[in-house]
Amino acid sequence: MPAREHYDVVIVGGGHNGLVAAAYLARAGRSVLLLERLGSTGGAAVSTRPFAGVDARLSRYSYLVSLLPQKIVRDLDLTFTTRKRTVSSYTPVERAGRATGLLVGGGPDRTRESFERLTGGDAEYTSWLAFYDTTRRVAERVFPTLTEPLPDRDELRRRIDDDGAWRMLFEEPIGAAIEARFSDDLVRGVALTDALIGTFADAHDPSLKQNRCFLYHVIGGGTGDWDVPVGGMGALTDALASAARTAGAEIVTGHEATRVETDGRKADVTYRTREGEGTVAARHVLVGASPQVLASLLGDEPPVPAEGAQLKVNMLLKRLPRLRDTAVDPREAFAGTFHIAEGYDQLAAAHAEAAAGRLPSAPPSEIYCHSLTDPTILGPDLVERGYQTLTLFGLHTPARLFERDNDGAREELLKSTLAQLDAHLAEPLADCLATDADGRPCIEAKTPLDLERDLRLPGGNIFHRDLAFPYVQEGTGRWGVETRHANVLLCGAGAVRGGGVSGIPGHNAAMAVLGQ
Repeated sequence: MPAREHYDVVIVGGGHNGLVAAAYLARAGRSVLLLERLGSTGGAAVSTRPFAGVDARLSRYSYLVSLLPQKIVRDLDLTFTTRKRTVSSYTPVERAGRATGLLVGGGPDRTRESFERLTGGDAEYTSWLAFYDTTRRVAERVFPTLTEPLPDRDELRRRIDDDGAWRMLFEEPIGAAIEARFSDDLVRGVALTDALIGTFADAHDPSLKQNRCFLYHVIGGGTGDWDVPVGGMGALTDALASAARTAGAEIVTGHEATRVETDGRKADVTYRTREGEGTVAARHVLVGASPQVLASLLGDEPPVPAEGAQLKVNMLLKRLPRLRDTAVDPREAFAGTFHIAEGYDQLAAAHAEAAAGRLPSAPPSEIYCHSLTDPTILGPDLVERGYQTLTLFGLHTPARLFERDNDGAREELLKSTLAQLDAHLAEPLADCLATDADGRPCIEAKTPLDLERDLRLPGGNIFHRDLAFPYVQEGTGRWGVETRHANVLLCGAGAVRGGGVSGIPGHNAAMAVLGQ
C-alpha cells in the first residue's frame, strides 16, 4: 500500500517510460508514487524464463535497443549497457535455382562482395551506401531533438537542411524513394522492412504511416544502429527501477489505477488491489499506459485503437541450423537481423493478402539471435552445450485476422512462418529446437490479440497508436505529452515521439512537470 496520502506526482504504469519519469522526478526532489497493476515492473520491456526448467532468460516482447538516448543513461546513472551486433542483416534467397543471400555487415568489403554476388555488379551497393548516408545525416540532426521541446515542422525541416531527404521521408511514400534508388527486388525489400515493423501499411500508403515507422527505425542514437541489451531487456527496466527507488520514488506493484479525477491543479487517483480500493492525491498524474487507458481513467471517450500487426515468437535451440547458402556461416547469418520472405514483391503480396482478410501464404518475418552477442542470457551449462536463442518478429499480420479464432490462426501462422524459414535451411528448424523440463519444444508465439490481453496494448499495437512525425501536431503541447488537463500527462508510447524502447516519453513528461 502507498505510504502516504498525497504525492507531488503519481505515475500510472511501471513500464520503462513510467520508470524513467519516476527516476527523473524523484532525483529532482519530488515525492513520487508509481502504481503498477502487474506483480512486477517493466511492462513490455521484460526478460523472462518462458520455458519450464530451462535457464534461458529471453527478452520476451521487445528485443533490441536503438532509441534510448545515452543522455537518459547518463542522467540517471544507469548500470546498463548494450553491445553492437557484428552483422546488420542477412537475407537468404534462391536465384536461378541456387541458394544465395545478401549479407550486410562484417566490414565494407564483406558487404560489397555480398551485393556483387547477389546482383552481379556494384550499382546496388553504391545506391545502398548513398541511401543510408542520407538517413544517417537525418539521424544526426533529428535524434537530439527527441529530448528537447517539440520543434514545429518548419524548424525540423531547417535542422535537417536537405530538401531531398525531407521529401523522401516526410512528404512522399517511402516506396517511391526505394524504387527510384534500387532495382533488385531483395535489396528493395530489405530497405522497406524498417517501415513495416509493427505497422500494417503498403510501401505507397498515402497516410505515410510507413514513413513514420521507417524514420524511427533509422534515427536511433543518431546512427540507426539496433543493439543488444546486455542481460536482456529486463536488465534495462531493473536498472531503471533501481534508479527510481534509489532516488526516493515509491513503487508499488499489484495496484491498478481505475480512475483519475482532476480540476487541472490537483488530482485524486483511485486504485484497486486484491484487498480493496484506495485513493491518493497528487499535484500531477503521469500515465504510462495507452491513450485508451488514459481516456478510461478520465471518463472520456477513448480513441479508436490503432491495429497491431505482428507475430512474436520466442525459441531456444540446441544449435543453430545449417543454411542452404553455404557461403555464409550460420553464426554470421544469425548475428544480425535474419530476414525471411522479405523481398519487395513478397512484402506487397503479404500485405495484399492480409488486407483481403487472409493470413499471408508466405509470411514475412525477421529473426534475432541475441545469445550470439550476449551469451549471459543463457545459463553456463547451456552456453557450454552451444544453445542459442531466437526471437522472431512477423510482419503483415493485423489483429483482425485473429478475431474469429485466435488460437487456430496463431497455430496456422506459426506453421507457415517456420516453413518459410525452413525453405532456406539445410535441416528442419524442428530438429534444432530444445525441449523444456516436460519434454515440450521450447517455442512460444504471441499474436496481436495475445499482446492486447497480456499487456493491454490496444489492438495489440506495440506503439500504443500510430507513430507521429517528431514535430508539433495539432493539439500537442510543448513536449508532446500534454492532455486537455494541465496536470495530467501521457508518458507512455502513445505520446508524440513515443513507440519503441526509448524512455523518451518518460523523460519528456518529467521535463514538462519540472517546467523545463
